[in-house]
Amino acid sequence: MTVIPRFFRPPVGSFFLFGPRGVGKTTWFRTQVPDALVLDLLVGTRYRELSARPEKLRDLVMASASRDIVIDEIQRVPELLHSVHDLIETDRSRRFVLTGSSARKLRARGVNLLGGRAANRTLHPFLAAELGDGFDLSTALRYGLLPVVASAPDPAAALDGYVSLYVDEEVRAEGLVRDVGRFARFLEAMSFSHGAALNLSGVARDAEARRPTVQGHLEILEDLLLSFRVPVFTKRAKRRLASHPKFFFFDCGLYRALRRTGPFDRPEEVEGPALEGLVAQHLRAWVAYRDRGTRLFTWRTRSGAEVDLVAYGPEEFAAIEVKNSPRVRPEDLRGQRSFGDEYPEAMRLLLYRGHDRLLIGDVLCLPVADFLRRLHPDRSLAEVAEWPRARAVSPLEE
Repeated sequence: MTVIPRFFRPPVGSFFLFGPRGVGKTTWFRTQVPDALVLDLLVGTRYRELSARPEKLRDLVMASASRDIVIDEIQRVPELLHSVHDLIETDRSRRFVLTGSSARKLRARGVNLLGGRAANRTLHPFLAAELGDGFDLSTALRYGLLPVVASAPDPAAALDGYVSLYVDEEVRAEGLVRDVGRFARFLEAMSFSHGAALNLSGVARDAEARRPTVQGHLEILEDLLLSFRVPVFTKRAKRRLASHPKFFFFDCGLYRALRRTGPFDRPEEVEGPALEGLVAQHLRAWVAYRDRGTRLFTWRTRSGAEVDLVAYGPEEFAAIEVKNSPRVRPEDLRGQRSFGDEYPEAMRLLLYRGHDRLLIGDVLCLPVADFLRRLHPDRSLAEVAEWPRARAVSPLEE
């Protein structure tokens, strides 16, 4: 099987590598550190051995000639972090790669034990630029960009299997909820919030659950790294802003698998959030891999003016609107114009399903597939968009 190179760059020293199951963590370390000592905690015998005697990790490491030590799915035995801490202090020539698909147990019982001696990094679904000519927008919108799905001979079956195996069984195995059926209803209700302002009271009504229960379920989703929230951009705000963050599943394929459709569902009701989610997950990965202090936000006023995504950091200030349409209509630019009135420093982009680059006022309209194919951690957003040189982009003065 051909291994697709990833944009992820590891730090020099020890690090945690977080990401949901199926994003390619195992493939990455097998290809990038092939001579490492690998301790896979998904293997039953290894899990039982080290959970019963965490101190045995020291014996295994000291007997190995490998510089790199990989502990796969470290969250299954958080107690190992005590030994990892001691080993890092004892022998700085060793590098530990600690992979995890759940932050819950580590956050509660161990990550801080390393006291900053291991960096935190994340691996994400494929980026379009990683796939190159293999990227197809329609396929990505339908099945997402999870490597375990994208590389399967039958992506639809692989995606269904992912939902049942990596979502239902993960939740069941960890004993995270008492009523798995209620959690399944919650997942379906949350699919209607993908790419939208998060209203937990509304989700609770749809899921026929109490609001505290829904809040707990949402925390489980985030602990399993299956979703993320985008906060509202409030810097130097002059208008009254909405307070609710936007919600996204980490991959638009997971959203499509959970979002039930029927005769009364219009295609645009499903495809619009899928497209916005695809752009959001790309930008989230770009932020993580570029590692220049950029953060993602959304922007929405109480009067209804809205921009889907805002990238803001020391080197970036861009407002990005996503439209699932082959044409740009005047009303599509209203949010960007309102944002430009408030923040004239920002680069303003509109990504759409058409084929032409258009400059309408100060808003650059780009084919979304072209933008995604050019999105690379080595490029700024201005370079990705090929922003007209005469139009400078600068961060806000605080």
